[in-house]
Amino acid sequence: MKILIRLFLFLALTGIIFPAFLTWRVVRFSEQDFTAPADAAIVLGAGVFRGRPSPVLRARVDHGVRLYESGTVDKLIFTGGIGRNDTLSEAEVAANYAMGQGVDRADILLEDKSTSTVENLRFAHEIGAAAGIEDYLIVSTPYHMLRATWIARDIGMQAASSPTQTVRWRSDRTRRAALVQETISIGLYSVRRWAPATFLTTGQR
Repeated sequence: MKILIRLFLFLALTGIIFPAFLTWRVVRFSEQDFTAPADAAIVLGAGVFRGRPSPVLRARVDHGVRLYESGTVDKLIFTGGIGRNDTLSEAEVAANYAMGQGVDRADILLEDKSTSTVENLRFAHEIGAAAGIEDYLIVSTPYHMLRATWIARDIGMQAASSPTQTVRWRSDRTRRAALVQETISIGLYSVRRWAPATFLTTGQR
């Protein structure tokens, strides 16, 4: 009986402490900015609405454009495939929006096949390597940055976190929901990253 009680307590504590620790890590990392000169910025994809960027994607692209205009990066790699009921990929929509702000098309690379963060970075890395790019900044919303940098490291990328600073939550409820979702996602990634490397080709948003 004592063994069962101890096992129950261990599982209960693990079920509380591990998620709490991950949430703390996500929030703590989201507050840090490692922006530094790099060859290119990888702008992670987000939703589009009828060929136009969602507010989340717009904030990411705006940040990427600022990095480009300031000379911090020379190239922008936009990522993301075609979502359900869409006709343009997230990457295409992001590129069109960036060119509308004056970014030279010659300085844009598109990764328009991915359906997950893992694929965003894996495919973008392949495209960047083919173009002679060696180091990157990863651009996304703050809560997304810890998992994105973990993935980049596991793939073998030389990349640093450059989170957007203009994300606007519709309410505290949506902010909390985003944090919970990211905690779950990074928890799954933490467990699965020790599996065979083939899991990096599977879709995990």
